[in-house]
Amino acid sequence: MSDVLMPGEVPAPVRSPWRGAVRHRWARVLARGQAGMCTAVYAVGTVAACAFAAVLYRVVTGGSVVTALGHLVQRALETLS
Repeated sequence: MSDVLMPGEVPAPVRSPWRGAVRHRWARVLARGQAGMCTAVYAVGTVAACAFAAVLYRVVTGGSVVTALGHLVQRALETLS
């Protein structure tokens, strides 16, 4: 067998030892379907969580909530003493 190709000859495909493993893994991925969130869904979820945290922070640090929490702690301390 010669490494030189004649005009019109097509080289034989090179078989990779990883080919079977990749094919097997791809079959498993296709059979399983989507078992979790993809990257885009993670991004949307992260943005939504940050927005919720920002709203919650503004509510908790607002004057009325801080005052109510202060009164609650004060009453709890008065109950203990």
